[in-house]
Amino acid sequence: MLRRSIFILLLLMMGHAQAIDHVNKGNIKAAVVTAHPLASQVGKEIIAAGGNAFDAAVAVSLALAVVEPYGSGLGGGGFWLLHSAVGEQDVMIDGREVAPLAAHPNLYRNADGSISRDSVNGPRAAGIPGMLAALELISQRYGRLPWQQLVLPAVVLAKEGFVPHARYLKYLKMRQPFLNPAAAHIFSSKAMQAGGKIMQHDLAATLSRIADLGADDFYRGETAQRLVKAVKAAGGIWQLDDLKQYQVLIRKPLRAEYKDIQLVLPPLPTSGGLVISQILAMLEQEAVPSTDDAESIHLVVEAMRRAYRDRAIYMGDPAFTQVPIEKLLAVEYAKEKFSDFNPEQASLSSDLENSAADKGEDTTHFSILDGEGNYVAATLSINYPFGSGFVAEGTGVLLNDEMDDFALAPNQANVWGLVGGVANEIQPGKRMLSSMTPLFIRDQDRLLIIGTPGGSRIISMLTLAALRFSQGLSVADIVAGRRFHHQYLPDEIQFELGALSTLEQNKLATKGHKLRELKRSYGDMHGIEWLLPSGKVKAAADPRGYGSALVFD
Repeated sequence: MLRRSIFILLLLMMGHAQAIDHVNKGNIKAAVVTAHPLASQVGKEIIAAGGNAFDAAVAVSLALAVVEPYGSGLGGGGFWLLHSAVGEQDVMIDGREVAPLAAHPNLYRNADGSISRDSVNGPRAAGIPGMLAALELISQRYGRLPWQQLVLPAVVLAKEGFVPHARYLKYLKMRQPFLNPAAAHIFSSKAMQAGGKIMQHDLAATLSRIADLGADDFYRGETAQRLVKAVKAAGGIWQLDDLKQYQVLIRKPLRAEYKDIQLVLPPLPTSGGLVISQILAMLEQEAVPSTDDAESIHLVVEAMRRAYRDRAIYMGDPAFTQVPIEKLLAVEYAKEKFSDFNPEQASLSSDLENSAADKGEDTTHFSILDGEGNYVAATLSINYPFGSGFVAEGTGVLLNDEMDDFALAPNQANVWGLVGGVANEIQPGKRMLSSMTPLFIRDQDRLLIIGTPGGSRIISMLTLAALRFSQGLSVADIVAGRRFHHQYLPDEIQFELGALSTLEQNKLATKGHKLRELKRSYGDMHGIEWLLPSGKVKAAADPRGYGSALVFD
């Protein structure tokens, strides 16, 4: 039975948010939380210099491109969810990469039908980057400070260098064998300067040109020429027209309600908004236990399983694929999907129709709130740690390997053991499906600005965040909370090391679940909590990571 009908719709106008009458906008503190202290400090300084949250988002994105090269960069893309206090509007800026014009569905299929690793390593793995086009649009349309002022902090960080932390070194060790000479010259342990710093002089020069000439340099100018020349010389398929024809898009967010909370979520081509909406819609069919125990885990996992299955079958770039969004978000569809839920027995994914699941490994997220009530949640990526491992000679730009986010062959496992669907097959100029999910969650008393990296687990992590927000947990407890995950295929509950007790594991196994304890934690969630009646602001960086949360006047 429905405890409360779930209401989910595509915004028909430009994402108008529901007005909340008792918001205290007097003397709001600003907050910046990112995956790196240097990037957080850049955001704070931009706001202190008179910039708004959107200016800070541009500067932080560029700073992270320098100090967190394993997670994002000029050679990647992302999604920026923006809320403007003027007019109470929410919009999403889609800077997702697209497939090169020479790409085709068989691009990574070997003669024997297997999948080559060219979708992961080297220049053939790189989609056409959207980050700089998105940042320039945000600056021009929503910011107030000059573009050069927003780029300068990243130039300084690239010139002066930064000391890599443990996560950087871990990912570097994993990906070092796949770095091309230009990348190894910059990022390897041998490349560190005196004081143990990573210096990026070519990237500083590229950023300086972009500061003077704008994103046009990256897509049509000297940097574009250098990028295409390097990619072609190494066997890639980029053309100058790929960069010239790239378009950043402004999209209307999705909105959902669950119990007494409202969510503002990104639309396709990132699947997180639809999948989280579907999970919550199915959970409305049952009373979610208030305690975080084996019974609630079983319930949530069964909803995850079914929603991830739909992701695999139906979801792709809406410009290329007819996605039945109204059907997927209908209450009756949620009832039907969850009608066979058994509180005592796990479903079998093999009993559902065969299709796909998601993948991906590393990304970054940041959240920003300014003193005027503008806020941003942004999730950026180059996909696998250090992306494709390929730096275009003379640019310092590390390219993504987002082409592996396509379904490389229908119903065939990719390098992570996951299979793909036709809706997400490679086509020229197509945006690959994503799990990145910058998110706003609101009720009558609080606002949460949140997101996380984590590949396919982004969606499950933020589903748990929404459920915990609805239970009244604070932002610190939400980002630190334990994590479990089910993505339809493989048919198993994955969970962080030590996240489930022996008793919980035994109960779930008795219900028929296959369990896999990971040997590490995952995700790097960052959130800002605004207590609306009082105006008090809290921020929290994930204790699993290296991030920094700043709250200031």
